[in-house]
Amino acid sequence: MILPLFISGAEIAFIGFILVMIFGADKIPEIARGLGKGMRQIKDATNDIKREITESSNDLNPSKHIQSKDIKKSIEDIKSDIDDITGPIKRSF
Repeated sequence: MILPLFISGAEIAFIGFILVMIFGADKIPEIARGLGKGMRQIKDATNDIKREITESSNDLNPSKHIQSKDIKKSIEDIKSDIDDITGPIKRSF
């Protein structure tokens, strides 16, 4: 495992020794469990935020909701309605 802070094995062992001296051997599993739960909550919150952003961007994408065929059909329907209404008016002029 490569650590991002470039800590060697001896330094990790020294930090572990200090932790045992400060907290005692019986408290270290509880601390590790708490840290694990905290990291899991942060990861879940990050994933929730990503999911919300993705869903909101999908909602803003009109191609998923309205197809261009539907738009063209609506325009043609409106044109034919206008021609039906204005047909007699155009003929009289």
